[in-house]
Parts: sequence; C-alpha cells; structure tokens
Amino acid sequence: MALTAVLVASVSAQPKVIAHRGYWKTAGSAQNSRTSFLKADSIGVYGSEMDVWLTSDDQLIVNHDKDFQGCDIENTTKKEITSLVLANGEKVPTLQQYLKVVKRKPNTRLVLEMKSLKSEERENLAVQKIVKLLKRYKVAGQTDIIAFSLNACKTFKRLQPDARIYYLNGDLSPVQIKALGLAGIDYSLKVIKANPQWVKEAHDLGLEVNVWTLNSIEDFQASGLLEMDVDYITTDAPVLFLDYFRNSGR
Repeated sequence: MALTAVLVASVSAQPKVIAHRGYWKTAGSAQNSRTSFLKADSIGVYGSEMDVWLTSDDQLIVNHDKDFQGCDIENTTKKEITSLVLANGEKVPTLQQYLKVVKRKPNTRLVLEMKSLKSEERENLAVQKIVKLLKRYKVAGQTDIIAFSLNACKTFKRLQPDARIYYLNGDLSPVQIKALGLAGIDYSLKVIKANPQWVKEAHDLGLEVNVWTLNSIEDFQASGLLEMDVDYITTDAPVLFLDYFRNSGR
C-alpha cells in the first residue's frame, strides 16, 4: 500500500480544460455566442469562458472586444450592440440571454470575465448587475468569476462572498491573493514562466491556478505545467487538449 501511495503521488494530475470564449473553432459557432457555450458543453470541458461589458445605457452584453464592428461598447447602447451579427449569424447576446443557455447545462461551469471599465463606479454597477442576474437565473453556484480589475474582484467578493473569484492581471503574488480572500490566480503563461514558484505557493495556501492561453501541445509540454500540477488551462483548442489528456492516460 505504501508503494501504491508513492506511485499515485508521483503521477501529476491533469489540468481541467476551459474553452476560451467558448468552443468557437467549430462549425456553426462563434466567439462568445450562445452556441459556443453549448458546443463547449457537448465536448465535456470543465468550463466555458466568456466576457461581459456594460453598455452606455448600463446594460450587460456578452462580447470580447471593447471595439466591435466599429462600435465602442461602453459608448454604445444595448439596442445598437445587440443588433450586430456574430460570425455564425447570431446576434450579440445580452447576459440574460446567455445565462438562460447556461442554466440548461449545469455540468459545464461558466467562467465569466468582467471586462475592465472606464471607471470604478461603472465597474461597481456592472458587478451589482451581474451578481443579481446570476442569482436570478440560479447559476451563481455554477459560475467562476475572473477579472483583470482588482476593484472588480474586490467588489464581487464583497457582494457575493462565496463566489469563486480569480485575478487575471498577474501582478500579485499568491500571498497577496490569499489576503484578499480570492480563490486563486488566473495568469498568462508568460507570467507563470517568469514566476514558476507561484504555483506551489498558491497550492500551499489552498489557492487554485489557471494558466492561459495554451493552444499547442508543444507549448504545454515545454512549459512544465503538468509537472507543476496547475489546476486548469484555458485554450482556444479544447478538443486538442481533451484528446491529449485522454490518450496520455492522465
């Protein structure tokens, strides 16, 4: 039994796979579309990531780019933004429309990135509205929150203390993240390569680690992330990594 324990301990656990902006590199899908969440769910990823903005009339919409098809989202109304068409023919969705889809697929976690806004006041308003909608659609327990804005992370923590919140910017150590009461670090591969000790430090503090954005097996293997036992990777190629982990026997 002791030998078995040693063997089990020597095998690194595989990271869970998060589809970046949903599973969009497939027929009929598009980044941040409702279909991209459904497609992500269909392939069995741990989670599907998406992005939320606040429009000029204080409405929440799902999209990645601040400037989209000639519109600055923060300076454009919901009506104007949601009239724009995505690559798969869907309209840009509101957060409400998106959450209706999420609710139907409870086995896939929603990884919700709130985009940094032009003022803390607007960020605070967006957080309030997001928390309210997550509760309304009963998906708060299915949702991980991520943000580059430390203000947004702190506001989410204050308004939804039990939320799993991860910081993206890469400028805080695990000790600092722990002091803020956040669930972990969600840093770029570049940041983790520059600070590989942060993975163990985070785990020793009971924090989780996600690394983004990994799109090739070669980069993943060369990075040493498997040996570091990172908890999650975010990728635009979720099928590639799911197949790799299955075939490697991890």
